[in-house]
Amino acid sequence: MQTNHPDTLDKKAQTTGRWKLLAVVAVCAFPIIASYVTYYIIKPSGRNNYGALIDPRQYPIPEATLQVKQLDGMPSPLAQFKGKWVMLQAGPSDCQEACKKQLFAMQQLRLTQGKERERIERVWLITDPQPIDTMVMREYDGTNMLRVNDAALKAWLPVEPGGKLEDHLYLIDPLGNLMMRFPKDADPTKVKKDIAKLLKASAIG
Repeated sequence: MQTNHPDTLDKKAQTTGRWKLLAVVAVCAFPIIASYVTYYIIKPSGRNNYGALIDPRQYPIPEATLQVKQLDGMPSPLAQFKGKWVMLQAGPSDCQEACKKQLFAMQQLRLTQGKERERIERVWLITDPQPIDTMVMREYDGTNMLRVNDAALKAWLPVEPGGKLEDHLYLIDPLGNLMMRFPKDADPTKVKKDIAKLLKASAIG
């Protein structure tokens, strides 16, 4: 009667173990892969977006040149928000009416997502080193207020023809991809619908 050599049994066990490990990895990775394929490759017909979809391959986040920092000067890269949906606006520290309107819109858009709001972060990228009005900081508490290299930011974020950074609200997905830009003076109801669709359809973030 033929018996299996111990080395052969060990190799079989190792092979079986590898396949089991790969199976576990595949199951865990599937939701992320499926979400990515849905948004960036398939783009099913009949999906109506208010915001303009952005190809992340053309606009990777330039962490090194952005030099994102907290207000106290400590490094604070955007990568810290991976795993969350990020609503992002940018502009100077002198936050006038249009700036406040966008900060308020981000605040309300997050709140109106109900229990899904915990999946969303708000970020204001400030393009100069000047101090921020204390009242603005208090009123929009919960918004991540970060300083950034202005030139690098302008080179990264796409704007509408004839537009500027301050005009837009942007959306970053949980994988860290810049994926959507909303128009100037965006309709909050339509933005809310876009975000709600993404949260409902996505298995990530």
